[in-house]
Amino acid sequence: MKSMQNAVKKRFDEYPENARSRLKELRGIVFSIAEELELGDIDESLKWGEPSYSVKSGSPLRMDWKLKSPAHCFLYFNCQTKLVDTYRELYGDVLEFQGNRAIVLPLSNPWPEEAVKHCIKLALTYQQRKHLPLLGA
Repeated sequence: MKSMQNAVKKRFDEYPENARSRLKELRGIVFSIAEELELGDIDESLKWGEPSYSVKSGSPLRMDWKLKSPAHCFLYFNCQTKLVDTYRELYGDVLEFQGNRAIVLPLSNPWPEEAVKHCIKLALTYQQRKHLPLLGA
């Protein structure tokens, strides 16, 4: 896996172990999808203190764990996009959402992996899909 930027690595090191391992799992999914789809370089940085990932063809996504919700981690998307509304339409029965900006993922239970991967794929290719109904899903 690609090595983390220093600021991002420092942030990951601050998470509790259970959150860190799940967030690293999400990070790995982001990088593997970007590689699989040949989306080019991923800009990995901190935005609002949260690890952020973006590619030219997509909409940025962030991930984080918060002390006020210690049993979950969050995958954040730009609330000005149709991403979370689309995810809710496609996966409302298997994913939990926070408003129109985040997918809420449990730390201790398995995730619906295909749904999570598909949501990340739609975010990383958003610029090509934003005009399509349900983002072409």
